[in-house]
Amino acid sequence: MTQVKQGEEVVDQVRKHYGAIAVTGSSCCGPAPSCCAPAGMSRQIGYGVEDLAAVPQEADLGLGCGAPVGHLALKAGETVLDLGSGPGLDALLAASLVGPGGRVIGVDMTPEMLARARATASRAGVTHVDFREGRLEALPVEDSSVDAVTSNCVINLVPDKAVVFREVARVLRPGGRVVVSDIVLERPLPEAVAKDVLAWVGCVAGAARRDDYFRMVEAAGLSDVTLLADADSLAVLAEVAPDEANALVARSGVPREELLGIVRSVTWRAVKR
Repeated sequence: MTQVKQGEEVVDQVRKHYGAIAVTGSSCCGPAPSCCAPAGMSRQIGYGVEDLAAVPQEADLGLGCGAPVGHLALKAGETVLDLGSGPGLDALLAASLVGPGGRVIGVDMTPEMLARARATASRAGVTHVDFREGRLEALPVEDSSVDAVTSNCVINLVPDKAVVFREVARVLRPGGRVVVSDIVLERPLPEAVAKDVLAWVGCVAGAARRDDYFRMVEAAGLSDVTLLADADSLAVLAEVAPDEANALVARSGVPREELLGIVRSVTWRAVKR
């Protein structure tokens, strides 16, 4: 099987998985429908109570691994792009910060997520958010047209991350900035866990090694990379959803101690020169 075909199969699996989440309202953190309470997960990864109170509850499915929008320092009137906008949590938070004179574009490849986000924005009366269907490898956004880009636990799911980072650089205006929360690996996962995670297509599927990941960021033309947060993803999952963390460890047959520290939830910032 070619690498391209394997990549497209992963993309199709991700689309189906997150489409089901959009319909059922379940979280990505494990196989059980109620594996993670969305608000509890979102608070654990950095969202404030005020943030979550400012958006409709249905926009929060607990799918992130950080709270990137708060680090963008958004100003009224700016244009913001949210990669993998999902149910609309970060897009709607950004919309409240840039105000009606600004603009937010959310891009997602999952029709069910787009339908949920559009309906939520409509019910909330937010008219300056445009949710578009598309792939992160070919953004439906004009060159040099946005001031800021954000993404939350999505780029790790894309097989060709280098293309995504080049697309980010393409759409940013000179001097524009990007803040992303994502999953990286400190070192390779044990084979049993890597296979399980890929089949799960959840929060760490397709994660790249840290050094490789940030090498791709810089190669795309994004500079001044700054790490804003770095946490052990498994430790966070064990605190918020211990049953699911224990199930992952049990299925792999790998002692928990050997897994701690490998999967990292990171939030980083960069600029386009």
